[in-house]
Amino acid sequence: MELKIGKHLVGENHPTYFIAEIAANHDGSLERALQLIRLAAEAGANAAKFQNFRGPEIVSDYGFSHMNAQVSHQANWKKSVTQVYNEASVPFEWTPVLKEACDQAGIDYFSSPYDFEATDMLDPYVPAYKIGSGDITWLEACLRMAQKGKPVLLATGASDIGEVQRVVDAILAVNPQLILMQCNTNYTAADGNFDNIHLNVLKTYHLMWPDLILGLSDHTHGHATVLGAVALGARVVEKHFTDDNHREGPDHAFAMNPESWADMVQNTRQLERALGSAEKFVADNEKQTVIVQRRCLRAARDIKDGETLTRDMIAVLRPATPGAIEPQEIENVLGLKSHKDIAQGQELRWTQLSN
Repeated sequence: MELKIGKHLVGENHPTYFIAEIAANHDGSLERALQLIRLAAEAGANAAKFQNFRGPEIVSDYGFSHMNAQVSHQANWKKSVTQVYNEASVPFEWTPVLKEACDQAGIDYFSSPYDFEATDMLDPYVPAYKIGSGDITWLEACLRMAQKGKPVLLATGASDIGEVQRVVDAILAVNPQLILMQCNTNYTAADGNFDNIHLNVLKTYHLMWPDLILGLSDHTHGHATVLGAVALGARVVEKHFTDDNHREGPDHAFAMNPESWADMVQNTRQLERALGSAEKFVADNEKQTVIVQRRCLRAARDIKDGETLTRDMIAVLRPATPGAIEPQEIENVLGLKSHKDIAQGQELRWTQLSN
């Protein structure tokens, strides 16, 4: 299966599609958002993605203020959850400006909407929709996006297989253009997150939905998780993107920067080349080593015309001269007669032997 996102074909037989998740890393500045788009494109991203949420439409101030304590990555936030979301929101009026900047940079623009109004507002501007892991149980929001008839990317962090199956079935009932993404939603960038990303879930997804394109929405550091996912069949990768990991903000610490992003893309392109074909054959650059590393049957001593070959008269040595008898044929050579003189070390050929 393959899908088209913007001008890019996405699928098993196409290069991995990289999404730079800018999200809140604009830090409230449209100019920073535009600069991050340019930097992402230069680093090899195929798309820049934002998140369209508004504080009151995504979080309950009462709910978070009455929790005993902030948890996970939010425990390190110096501001309340509600304030952080309010300051990180992308104003709707930025949308055409961001889209134009992506067009100029030669990459796709899309976003994750977190309310119905945002979903409808984005429709004229985006070639695809991204559903964040936190909305995997909000089926009406998922279907609102799916019913737009565009590719849908679904992150499946912090969910079990039953929840994934429910939302996948619901989306596929109205839109077959689904990209299913493994994800872990711990944003702490801790080394222990490698123990919890469970890339082998991609195998399960492929078994359950063999026609779906697979992807990875990732927050681990380095490149191991991305390379592993691509090796397991993922063809869409989403990572957060910033220009400075030391900036203050909810997403900067675990994001990729221009240098690490470019390295990730380069490493992945090398991996894609290395994955190659599933067919086993002698590769073009191995054809000479077939000769110099393999063995053939050779005369262990001078053999006279008319001699009957016994095992002690045969050596198995490199190189495997083209046309020489191969080692697996040794039993078929024993008992045959030479009808010409063969020098010690010379390769044996069928044309030299007879019954």
